[in-house]
Amino acid sequence: MTSKEFLATFTQAWNDHDVDKLMEHMDSDCAFYASVGFDEEGTKCEGWDEVKKGFASLWEGYPDAKFEPVGEDFFSGDRGCCEWIFTGTRKSDGKKVRARGCDVYTFKNGKIALKNSMRKQEP
Repeated sequence: MTSKEFLATFTQAWNDHDVDKLMEHMDSDCAFYASVGFDEEGTKCEGWDEVKKGFASLWEGYPDAKFEPVGEDFFSGDRGCCEWIFTGTRKSDGKKVRARGCDVYTFKNGKIALKNSMRKQEP
């Protein structure tokens, strides 16, 4: 069963830029829908290798990326949600970004099967 502590260690792995630790939280059959991208669901990464690449790509664009948890994580059956504030400096132009967002999770086998991310964006 997943817990607030489980998600706290997942967030810490993001802040440590530790993709292997992140993947320890993911189910073997996993997907990641990024908060950016041109598709309705953002950039979709499906399968272990694609999810790992998708996660690591954040640090390529934002080498100093951090997530600050806000509010309470909550769970309902095999679903969950956490809110956070993202901060980072965009590598392409040096712009500092600070934006609120959330992840909506689907859990399977006590791990994350789907990480569906949403983040406020500048128009």
